[in-house]
Amino acid sequence: MTLTIEPRSGVAGPGYDRSRISTGIVHFGLGNFHRAHQAMYVDRLMNRGTAFEWGICGVGLLPGDARMRDVLTAQDLLYTLVVKHGDGTVEPRVIGSVHDYLFAPDDPEAVLRVLVAPTTRIVSLTVTEGGYLVDRTTGEFDASDPAVQRDLRTPHQPATAFGLITEALSRRRAAGTPPFTVMSCDNLPGNGEVTRRVVTAYARHVDPELAAWIDAEVAFPNSMVDRITPVTTDADRQLVHDRYGIDDGWPVPAEPFVQWVLEDRFPLGRPAFEEVGVQVVGDVVPYELMKLRLLNASHQGLAYPGLLTGHTFAHEAATDPRIAGFLGAHMAEARPTLPPVPGIDLDAYTAELFERFANPAIADTLARLATDASDRIPKFVLPAVRDNLAAGRPVVAGAALVAMWARYSEGTDESGRPLPISDPLHERLAPLAARQRTEPLAFLSATDVFGDLAERPAFTEPYLRALHTLHDTGTAGLLAALEP
Repeated sequence: MTLTIEPRSGVAGPGYDRSRISTGIVHFGLGNFHRAHQAMYVDRLMNRGTAFEWGICGVGLLPGDARMRDVLTAQDLLYTLVVKHGDGTVEPRVIGSVHDYLFAPDDPEAVLRVLVAPTTRIVSLTVTEGGYLVDRTTGEFDASDPAVQRDLRTPHQPATAFGLITEALSRRRAAGTPPFTVMSCDNLPGNGEVTRRVVTAYARHVDPELAAWIDAEVAFPNSMVDRITPVTTDADRQLVHDRYGIDDGWPVPAEPFVQWVLEDRFPLGRPAFEEVGVQVVGDVVPYELMKLRLLNASHQGLAYPGLLTGHTFAHEAATDPRIAGFLGAHMAEARPTLPPVPGIDLDAYTAELFERFANPAIADTLARLATDASDRIPKFVLPAVRDNLAAGRPVVAGAALVAMWARYSEGTDESGRPLPISDPLHERLAPLAARQRTEPLAFLSATDVFGDLAERPAFTEPYLRALHTLHDTGTAGLLAALEP
């Protein structure tokens, strides 16, 4: 079977012979973001008549990935990328760069075979921020995770991403095959360095000599990735069916904006990404900090005031003048913590962020933006807070954002309705939030999330004012109080 494109639909599909594709990239976590981003860039190259040796083999690890296996294999690995503009126009395109998909629980050895193959030269990941199992306090790999412990007991029959990568590198080393490059595409500061730390730490538990070899020989380039890509809905499936005659079980909606800044460290080569819009640079850090502290932090700044006041979607919150004003203040507070960003006008960048957030066609849910807050707040919001504190600058907006998360963690909005909370630490944080009306600093006592912020008056004073205002006059009262 395959995904059929009606000739009169006007939808562009792969303009190349897909039988020419061979696997050069193995990707863990073939979700919507990867399919709207990295796979799209490879598809662009293939449509130019190049990069056929860089076909993507997706790997699913989790039980929920079985559905991706079933849907994509039924469509010959094709899917529709649906770019939605703010004015209502839609640009669909069928992507063909993914040419294989392996569900690891079906056959882990099949995954290892493709990882060990000399033709595999890049292994990439989008496994979410929490998927790297980095301890919030120490910054080191947390090997106590049950799945990791299971892999360490049977390291030659791994089931996790880092277990599979390590075992594959071990087999390549033994065979004299050069190691592949490991490329993280997750929203983590220094994502390449984090991945190096995690893989070498895991390998050290298996074989210290292997860990030393990985540290010396394997490239882990840093990257910055950006494209708002919401969850696929039945309405998305219906749209591509009704408007274009395409029966796609898992189309990918995405905003028009897309950015990828990539450090050029690929000893075995890479696709010519710079020919299709990727910024290949020597230092990703300035771009990464810009994105994490302006865009990703602003997603947190949309989520909590939006959900507390009854909004459902990001565009609703972004067009609420009170919340938009707060976002502007938060961005202004974060900007002094950013180094110069080559080729970027930060005024234009922030203006474009507001346009992106306000795109109603994307219909990105605030609940999605609030997912895994205990992973995201420490990575996206608190680093700018700490830099400002170190420089003696005010942190009024940053403290208010944390206070709104604390109020959100109480579990109900301002009308008493339950809030959609999905967070690995919620069972531990919720009781702290429940105590904060009588113990105002209770929430900050989670030192693995906040470090020593509870002991920093320059932070706790604006935090306590914000939390008191939230409890006294609600989110609207706090946003009004924060207006200049």
